[in-house]
Amino acid sequence: MKKRLRITGAILALSGGVVLGMQADSILLDDTRDALKKLEHAFLIINGKYVEELDSAELAEHALEGMLEELDPHSVYIDAESMRRVEEDFSGSFEGIGISYEFVEGVAGKDTVTVLSVIPGGPSEGVGLLSGDRIVEVDGQSSVGFESIDVQRTLKGPRVTKVDLVVIRPGYSTPIGFTITRDRIPLYSVDVAYMADPHTGFIKVSRFARTTYGEFMQAMQDLKERGMERLVLDLRGNAGGYMDMAVKMADEFLMDEVLIVSQKGRTRDMNRDFMGTSGGSFEREPVIVLVDAASASASEIVAGALQDHDRALIVGQQTFGKGLVQQQYELPDGSALRVTISHFYTPSGRLIQTPYANGNREAYRQEKQRLHAETALLSLEEIIERAPDSLRYTTAGGRTVIGGGGIFPDYIVVPDTASLFLREVFRRNLANVFARNWYARDNESLHVKWGDRKPAFFNEFDVDDAAFEQFLEFAAAQGIALGEDGFSAADVAADRPFLEARIKARLAVRLFDLDAYYPIMHSQDRTYQEAIGLWDRAEQLLADN
Repeated sequence: MKKRLRITGAILALSGGVVLGMQADSILLDDTRDALKKLEHAFLIINGKYVEELDSAELAEHALEGMLEELDPHSVYIDAESMRRVEEDFSGSFEGIGISYEFVEGVAGKDTVTVLSVIPGGPSEGVGLLSGDRIVEVDGQSSVGFESIDVQRTLKGPRVTKVDLVVIRPGYSTPIGFTITRDRIPLYSVDVAYMADPHTGFIKVSRFARTTYGEFMQAMQDLKERGMERLVLDLRGNAGGYMDMAVKMADEFLMDEVLIVSQKGRTRDMNRDFMGTSGGSFEREPVIVLVDAASASASEIVAGALQDHDRALIVGQQTFGKGLVQQQYELPDGSALRVTISHFYTPSGRLIQTPYANGNREAYRQEKQRLHAETALLSLEEIIERAPDSLRYTTAGGRTVIGGGGIFPDYIVVPDTASLFLREVFRRNLANVFARNWYARDNESLHVKWGDRKPAFFNEFDVDDAAFEQFLEFAAAQGIALGEDGFSAADVAADRPFLEARIKARLAVRLFDLDAYYPIMHSQDRTYQEAIGLWDRAEQLLADN
């Protein structure tokens, strides 16, 4: 049997060169070529002479990882299987049956795949699969106890192929069988777009995929037709993606021939300025952009460009600070190297990347957390006052903005601190489980009353006193009863509006679709609520521009 051996450090870095081999040979200088031959020689010695037989493919993968660990936190090796998932996430589609799902604990503690929602227009909706259906068989084999990898393996697959499912549906005494023909399923990066009031549009973008700009423009058109005069663009939690999608999005808000972002690398061919073009769809209307510590990369391109041109009011928390541009190089087996080739800078000249010592990703993230914690309780004025002159930059309109890592909002919203009770509810996912049980019990009556009345559900449905008392009883049964372990009645009273909204929102997802979550939760979203009180400032930015 081949020994599965993980080797790190200098020897790994040496052995990795052989993998690049002939592909890299044409671009190497003599001294680099000599070093590569040395690495190849070391790899062959280790692989051929080590006391136990090695898996050479695995050894090569660890070698690649070892080399990249010496560079920066964002240069990475992606194995072939992970690469397929990455491509799927950012391609804008996949092939499968068209559901979102969750795992529900079933018999003997084994999880059951349960339909959270069906994707509109997808094959599962076509055959009548419903939210709440528990999938107990796939192609004649039990699916009880499935994990995520099993779901991907059995439910995804080439379009036109078929899969047989058996589900248990709440309210039905016998299982129901379906034959579903797989098809291409869109993956949307615009999570939701709706009119928050008669004048205000809201768009949440979760990532920058190949389809993002098209989705965004369709959402903008729809909202403008419904009367949108101002926009809240939510980039919270958006870790980035394709730079060109971010540039195109930012361009819709900016005049022609203004700088959007600069890319600067080691060689001249890596340097590039991305400029605005004419004909933006929203160049003269007020905009507020929401960001947080998880907004990164392409999100920071958009936020930085709009801030530096005084085009939008940025609200929330300091962003992640990823200003490294990676280029992806495919390897013969379908894996890839994602290598940093340049830095990007906002129009005022700010480098968004936070400092790093090497490729130690854990230390890098811990340092980011420390920096974010230091600034979380400071006002923007205090941050500017403490910043050295080297990190002070000026916007097109003369405002001072701060560099040195991420985008500092124009208006900082300190995140809420959750009570011990609320943290335990989150940790155990109890609001979602309670909503799921409620839906499983009453789905027929809920659909009869609200199924075709989505706006009415938003405005009229309440988690009343009796339902909230049932939730507290449910929580107590899970071990978080009031008066125990510091769970106080005062905390519960303070947390109640949020918990009621959360339960209602989770019911809405099951009744309607995933985007029903946001309009309900915005009532308890502190950053959103503070942002919509700042339209005077956003309009003043526009007037001064």
